[in-house]
Amino acid sequence: MVGNGRAAAWRLGVAIVVVAVGLAACSSSAKKKGSPSQSGSASAAAPSGAQFCKGTKLVFFPGGTAGGGFETVVYNGAKAAAAALGPDVTYQWSDWDPNKMITQFQQAMATKPDGIAVMGHPGDSAFDPLIDQAESQGTAVTVMNTELPSAEAKYATKGMGYAGATLYDAGAALATETIKRGNLQAGSRVFVWGLKSQPGRGERTKGITDTLTKAGMKVDYQEINDATNSDPAQGVSIFTGEVSHHPDLKAIFIDHGNLTSTIPTYMKAANLKPGSVFMAGFDASAATVQGIKDGYISLVIDQQQYLQGFEAVEQLCMTKKYGFSGLFINTGGGFIDKSNVDAIAPLVSQQIR
Repeated sequence: MVGNGRAAAWRLGVAIVVVAVGLAACSSSAKKKGSPSQSGSASAAAPSGAQFCKGTKLVFFPGGTAGGGFETVVYNGAKAAAAALGPDVTYQWSDWDPNKMITQFQQAMATKPDGIAVMGHPGDSAFDPLIDQAESQGTAVTVMNTELPSAEAKYATKGMGYAGATLYDAGAALATETIKRGNLQAGSRVFVWGLKSQPGRGERTKGITDTLTKAGMKVDYQEINDATNSDPAQGVSIFTGEVSHHPDLKAIFIDHGNLTSTIPTYMKAANLKPGSVFMAGFDASAATVQGIKDGYISLVIDQQQYLQGFEAVEQLCMTKKYGFSGLFINTGGGFIDKSNVDAIAPLVSQQIR
């Protein structure tokens, strides 16, 4: 979508899964052929089967609320990895609240788990001192969805990796593709509803607004407030207010997966017909798929969040059991629109995509 680097990183993530599963399968096969049992020594530290991470205690942060469209897919990926690899995983839901993420991290750290998988929404300045404490007590940390660049650089050799989209690039790619598909011209008015103020997480919104500004668009920006961030239905009045004040809008960008899935509701409330405004957003969900089919949603980027959950659990297991360093896994998948939505819909209904 944004060059060979994205595709290569995605293939790396898939390769890691295949290698891990392959190692487990080979070890299991070797046992059947009468190979010696594990002695616990460093020289006999190969995986002993599909449950090689059994006995490891992890804490995992899926993001928002239990049952939420985006975060449930992250959770399902983590659950699949836990089932395959065997760690004991505790899950903490944060309502997408950066302050709550910090508090929950402190609580999780106090239980002294082997590893913690976090989303980086609070940013390096808030998270890094706590990550220092966690690492000093022997708790490995890895990151999903939103990067913590400083912490990742500092602890890469100790297993801190990243599984998620490259946010700025994803935002820029969505804006570029929308300009082309929506026939936007310099001077066209567009509305961006995002999270620019959040450290790290705001990079995706910046990618959108920077690209639109450079192309000469008239960009109206609003920050997604806390109430709407937690409950997209709370944003109806904001959306209808923007549309009523600017009836000349040519495109609207919503930088939030759960708000993207609510686009049909927003448009109906604002008396906008399907296709009357080019609507661009992020992530696949059952509601988003239906919105695309019905013509309300024009284009979304799928960041394959199932992989974020799976790869984060696998990263912690491979680090704690075998000392593997951190891996950067770009899960950004590609665009979804009417031309390909039918192919992805069955996986979305299973909450895998």
